[in-house]
Amino acid sequence: MTNQFIVEGLIDHLQSVRRNTLGDLLLRTSRRFPKKSALVFKNQSLTYEELDALVNRTANGLLSNGIKKGDFVTVLSRNSLDFVVLNFALARIGSIMVPINYMLTQDEISYIIGHARIHAVFASVEFIALMEQSLVQHNVEQKIVIGQNDENAPEHWVSINRIRKEHSSVAPEIQIEDDDVAQVLYTSGTESRPKGVMLSHKSLISEYVSCIVDGKMSADDIVIHALPLYHSAQLHVFLGPSVYLGSTGVILEFPTPEKILTTIEEEHATLLFCPPTVWIALLRHEDFDKRDLSSLKKCYYGAAIMPMEILKELKTRLPGASLWNFYGQTEVAPLATALQPEDQLRKLGSAGLPSLNVQTRIVNDQDEEVPRGELGEIVHRTPHAMKGYLHDAEKTAEAFRGGWFHSGDLGVMDEEGYVTIVDRKKDMINTGGVNVSSREVEEVIYEMEGVSEVAVISIPDSYWIEAVTAIIVPKAGVVLQKEEVIEFCKKRMSSFKTPKYVEFTDELPKNPSGKVLKRSLRTDYTNRISK
Repeated sequence: MTNQFIVEGLIDHLQSVRRNTLGDLLLRTSRRFPKKSALVFKNQSLTYEELDALVNRTANGLLSNGIKKGDFVTVLSRNSLDFVVLNFALARIGSIMVPINYMLTQDEISYIIGHARIHAVFASVEFIALMEQSLVQHNVEQKIVIGQNDENAPEHWVSINRIRKEHSSVAPEIQIEDDDVAQVLYTSGTESRPKGVMLSHKSLISEYVSCIVDGKMSADDIVIHALPLYHSAQLHVFLGPSVYLGSTGVILEFPTPEKILTTIEEEHATLLFCPPTVWIALLRHEDFDKRDLSSLKKCYYGAAIMPMEILKELKTRLPGASLWNFYGQTEVAPLATALQPEDQLRKLGSAGLPSLNVQTRIVNDQDEEVPRGELGEIVHRTPHAMKGYLHDAEKTAEAFRGGWFHSGDLGVMDEEGYVTIVDRKKDMINTGGVNVSSREVEEVIYEMEGVSEVAVISIPDSYWIEAVTAIIVPKAGVVLQKEEVIEFCKKRMSSFKTPKYVEFTDELPKNPSGKVLKRSLRTDYTNRISK
């Protein structure tokens, strides 16, 4: 059997024939649906044939400009056509894309550039100054403007349009393995420094298959890509699968409620993903009941726990839409479990069953599986999983101890195998020696009629050690009193779970993917309350 592979070039030929990378997905779709609308952005529109050709010209231009297989390159931009083009062009030449959160500070961006040993940077014009400041301590060879005309490119920067101009629209021939690293996504993290999650082509494509099957996605979908594409949820749960299938994607630069609602009506969008905070913003916007949202048939939530009262409201106000809960994290590319439409009320609050390509169990601190219904850490085995943390073997070993990926989330699994997320380990509150789930307290407070949003955190306390603290955003025109919130909670939960402090604010701090920044709240309100 071994001798058959000695034939000159046979292994390379086999790899080329059997290869399945991000670049190959778009190529196949462009052959199936060449004239179909692939992407719409502002006043621009590309068919799949045009998108594939633009990706190839960009890939060939990058190669001629010295960017090659194995180079780490970073992208700092809001959602745009160029962001999507780079996503596939870099995959086609084997370069490793490192998307950066545009809300990060100069020091945070500088850390990522140094840690990932970035070879080239891509930035939209509005972020060039921030990128320049972040590059002061680094010697980066290539600086490229995206979404910008040649004549407007700043000094020492070259336009992506100039790079790809007059280059071939034929795909470059680069040997890429399915399990080569395609992207490194840095976690927003709870630690002092973010971790670089290495995702291979194999990880991502196996995850796309799970998304498509469990999310009942199809080529007929018209998908709104509203949340930031640098984040794994929008990029790899919705953009990647939609291109794989040949759906039409509508890219929004900013995820404002007004723009999302207008776009649903104007584009007859059928599919939308939002984290709970954005769904809440949509429900509270005055245009929600004014716009024709009847085309919307598939609605997804994830990235944070959905309050049950908000879920019930969504089902009432979007009666023609089906709802899915997608749970996971960047390290699993990022889908792990899915709750189907028919289970939304039957399994209210659940994250659903392990997705198609995922095996999940609940373990104790000794990594032993616990009985159904008992609390423990959620762990997974899946081809979705990352290859590890970039330049951090110690944290990789800890995450994969015992041959399972450890999520850091606490949950329970019921007798039917459905997983319910209780809390992040870091968000459990130890008050008076008893553990309290911040989520449980939030769910109760959401039942108050005047509450728009709430985040429950812990504040250091001399008596309780950690005091349960509720930060509430009242609905417009509603005035709430601390005492009535505390009384409301006392009637519905044990006294040790009832908030010791209640504060009101106009808005909760969130990252661009819609997650409430509880770490910021803990710092801010610890300082306020302790004074």
